[in-house]
Amino acid sequence: MLFTDPSRGHQHGYFDGWGADGCYHYCGQGQYGDQEMIRGNLAILNHMEDQRSLHLFRSTARGVVEHLGQFTLDSERPWYTTDAPDTDGEIRSVIMFRLRPVDSTTSEVELPFTPVTSTVVEDVEVEQNNVERMVVNPSSAPRLADRREAQLVTAYRRYLRSQGHEVRRKRIIPAGELKPLFTDLYDATDNILIEAKGTVTREAIRMAIGQLFDYRRYIAPRPDIALLLPSRPRQDLINLCHSDEVAAYAIWPKGDVYATSRD
Repeated sequence: MLFTDPSRGHQHGYFDGWGADGCYHYCGQGQYGDQEMIRGNLAILNHMEDQRSLHLFRSTARGVVEHLGQFTLDSERPWYTTDAPDTDGEIRSVIMFRLRPVDSTTSEVELPFTPVTSTVVEDVEVEQNNVERMVVNPSSAPRLADRREAQLVTAYRRYLRSQGHEVRRKRIIPAGELKPLFTDLYDATDNILIEAKGTVTREAIRMAIGQLFDYRRYIAPRPDIALLLPSRPRQDLINLCHSDEVAAYAIWPKGDVYATSRD
């Protein structure tokens, strides 16, 4: 028996729901760290050879569940992995099972859970309020950094446009993935991909570099990369950005204009 409660599961990183592919996408067992194919997850995977039937129940009220029917794992792609927060807010890898209803009359589409078959890269307006959060702890620090990043992006976007630059964002859905990636800024005039961070710590700069490397491999022609920061980072971090392996530069506000580490 499998149980799902979308109203409460989100706080533990469980995002279950029907997909446009006709399957119910069911998050595996494990509230902390990367989920593994052990215990309950392994029991779901091996339910056919163990001659066990899968019955899915959804919570409708406290102590009350609705039987959604009997399911079996999809024969072509029984499961996949994706990213989701754990109970403490740290991003981890989770197992998503694709449960196909045994009763073919069962149909309901609540969430578009179907992975794309080929990579999608498209321009979106900067004003769209989509962010890719990299939460590392549940304290107020990530929320404060989010606000600083949003302010930095808004101000720098305004500055670039005042200089006649065409500024957009990129929305990227890698093949086989569910969730889109959103870049912070893309200067189409100079072909520069920009990632903003609300702090100049080593951790933030490392993260920004990793995100830029991830985004850039999907964009053609290959863009230059830059980090938008609230102030000048210390010299060793600038050296990291300028290293041959990274080949990036930093941007930060300086009065009414912006300074860069390549000046």
